[in-house]
Amino acid sequence: MTARLPETLTLDRIPTPIGTALVVTDEAGVLRAFNWTDYEPQMRSWIGRRYPKATLAEGQGPLRPRFEAYFAGRTDAVDGIRWDGGGTDFQKKVWETLCTIPAGQTWSYAQLAETIGRPTAVRAVGLANGSNPVALVVPCHRVIGSNGSLTGYGGGLHRKRWLLQHEGVLSV
Repeated sequence: MTARLPETLTLDRIPTPIGTALVVTDEAGVLRAFNWTDYEPQMRSWIGRRYPKATLAEGQGPLRPRFEAYFAGRTDAVDGIRWDGGGTDFQKKVWETLCTIPAGQTWSYAQLAETIGRPTAVRAVGLANGSNPVALVVPCHRVIGSNGSLTGYGGGLHRKRWLLQHEGVLSV
């Protein structure tokens, strides 16, 4: 049985210290996409492919207070937000496992691959991590290189650095 796709999506533009966040929710308040305004064309294209029959309306969404609280310093404010990013079974497993990394901690790609029981799938884990459409809530920014380096982040390394500093992982 296939899950019903939403008919209406709300796009909320939330100002943050690192740019305007784009938060897309469905009628039930489930997060369907998260990105930044400098990546809006790519996000809209992804939404069009994933939800071809949905109407995308701009307005304040139900998750705004949670994101505002996160950026104000309550780094646990986005924990437990319901999300649906689509994806393959493998991607979903990676994304669900990312949600177990607490704020203030990081894992390497190798550690993430080991945790999902696929220790040789480091590259596949990296690709799944990079295709996460609901960033921040599914905290792909908490995955770093085995040597501690800040490797790729879809929103830009400057945002990854800020998020990790905000969560207390990196010193300023």
